[in-house]
Amino acid sequence: MATVVRGVILVGHGGIPKGCPQELVTKLKRLEAQRRTAKMPPSPEELELDTKIRQWPRTPETDPYQSGLEAVAVQLRANLGEVLFAVAYNEFCAPTLEDSVKELIKKGATHITVTTTMFTPGGSHSEIEIPEILDHLQKRHPDVVLCYAWPFDLSMVAKLLQEQVARFS
Repeated sequence: MATVVRGVILVGHGGIPKGCPQELVTKLKRLEAQRRTAKMPPSPEELELDTKIRQWPRTPETDPYQSGLEAVAVQLRANLGEVLFAVAYNEFCAPTLEDSVKELIKKGATHITVTTTMFTPGGSHSEIEIPEILDHLQKRHPDVVLCYAWPFDLSMVAKLLQEQVARFS
């Protein structure tokens, strides 16, 4: 019987770093919208812009979102025990979910659980894009279990928010 090597990926939305020209983001979003309407794969121009924005230099000052997600990741990682761990971003920031899955598989992961900081239903990233990416990756890596730990139990989310309100009341 093969040994199961567990991995966990925390996916955040991703933010646009300060200093990144807005016209790059505007052009990327326009190209993405055109692609989705035409139901075509990304163009080389779209891929180049996406990579350029994701790899834009970042610091905690220029990208507080990335810094915050990575701080959550440190806390989560400390509570997970013996698992391989990675962070990923849905857009604007590297690494992508695809890259993080590939990284964990390269390190030997055979069962990867993906979770996100996007707690509530109704979001295209958490409800559509992440499952589509995982479905595509599952086909490319049939020997690896890819599990998406979503949707969240909304009563647990409400409890977390209640505790947060109590801290400040």
